[in-house]
Amino acid sequence: QVQLVESGGGLVQAGDSLRLSCAASGGTFNGYTMAWFRQAPGKEREFVAAVKWSAGNTYYTESVKGRFTVSRDNAKNTVYLQMNSLKPEDTAVYYCAAGRYSSWVPTYRGAYDYWGQGTQVTVSS
Repeated sequence: QVQLVESGGGLVQAGDSLRLSCAASGGTFNGYTMAWFRQAPGKEREFVAAVKWSAGNTYYTESVKGRFTVSRDNAKNTVYLQMNSLKPEDTAVYYCAAGRYSSWVPTYRGAYDYWGQGTQVTVSS
């Protein structure tokens, strides 16, 4: 049974940085796409970034390009989301997700089979 556990959220000020972690267990993740989504109050869950577990290719939504970096550590079975220059509009619950897509990078939540419990990120102005 695949399990994803996020950590690293918190309350920061605009311009600060945070690093989120997603510890994956219960399977081998070669051929998987690991993604980060976020959901702000009253809004739909939206795609933020993704990384191909095997090749390490990365993908971002436009609003975080140049500020966020997604990466993975195969030895630790962990995916990271480094968030710099945070803005109040980045405030949301951040979720880690996994889906078996070796060549495609889905950006909608229904495509992913496994989800973490989420971690709150709050950015004050």
